[in-house]
Amino acid sequence: MFTDCESKQKLAYMLVNYSCGVKSGEKVLIEATDISTDFIEMLIEEIWKVGAYPFVWNRSIILQKALIKNANKEYAELNKKYDLPIMQDMDAVIILKACNNKFEFKDVDASVKKIYDLHYTEPVEMKERVNNTKWVLLAYPTSAFAQSANMSTEEFAKFYYKVCTLDYAKMSKAMDKLVQYMEKTHKVRIVGVDTDLEFSISGQKAIKCDGKMNIPDGEVYTSPLRTSVNGKIKYNIASLYNGIKFENVYFEIKNGKIVKADAGAQTEELNSILNTDEGARYFGEFALGVNPYITVPMLDILFDEKICGSFHLTPGSCYDDASNGNNSAIHWDLVMSQNENYGGGKIFFDDVLIRENGKFVVDELLDLNPENLI
Repeated sequence: MFTDCESKQKLAYMLVNYSCGVKSGEKVLIEATDISTDFIEMLIEEIWKVGAYPFVWNRSIILQKALIKNANKEYAELNKKYDLPIMQDMDAVIILKACNNKFEFKDVDASVKKIYDLHYTEPVEMKERVNNTKWVLLAYPTSAFAQSANMSTEEFAKFYYKVCTLDYAKMSKAMDKLVQYMEKTHKVRIVGVDTDLEFSISGQKAIKCDGKMNIPDGEVYTSPLRTSVNGKIKYNIASLYNGIKFENVYFEIKNGKIVKADAGAQTEELNSILNTDEGARYFGEFALGVNPYITVPMLDILFDEKICGSFHLTPGSCYDDASNGNNSAIHWDLVMSQNENYGGGKIFFDDVLIRENGKFVVDELLDLNPENLI
């Protein structure tokens, strides 16, 4: 499946030239997990074409699991010792992830994964790569991916390349008004099914995600002031974390901190994640999803957080370019759709209704509704 060479070539060109804007003489790391070598070769050729230098970490999810499942702090620190200098020397990073079983890490002890995240993932990936390189992250198509999206392989292939090669330049222009609107906003209120919360984004930067960091893309994010979040929220999009599927995650928040967390049968696992460190019970990101082609969840966060008419409010670490000072080894994008088929909902900026049932309703933001982006 997924043998459309022309579509793959178009995507490889876009990742190198648009998403990362690779220039002559730059060093580019390709982090590939279970990716077919033909696509990696296409990326390498595109990197060479602009006069840059390609490097590859070619990994297997099965081998990563075997390495991590018995890891301790010393092992994580050793990996950081070897990998961090490489990451520090890179100008751009292209991360490609495919997975034939999204639950592969389900039987890895959560406490072991937590240690590895604290001592390797946070310093190497969350800090160095995210903050100091040009980077883009891509979820690569597989038969398992098509299955989780409830699509046939052929149907999913067509959908995948349509979404990933969207006219991001057009979307980017439309996003500018939302960035401006968010940066002049002080108070946000969100209401929906089992959801009613308020927080402040006063003085915070808003960042548009227009194909430069994720493919697919389509969100504008900021961060709530760390202790300003109050109320309750029930996320209605399922989420995978460490190989565990969480549904109907419910939080009660007081002065920014998650004081009650429930996820039915997974409540114990949920609270274990939130207890990773102090910052895990505070929020590091608030974002609105606007990709017109993504309308239903696929159990893949790179797609689900971009669902048109959705938002995500993220427990854990903030991004440095929209910082609220919250640091954590966790950054968990939990998503709520406010489209009518999910119960609808409203978002207010400074008491003005700006989005209802997933559609923008103020004149300045109408260009971001799907009918105007496709």
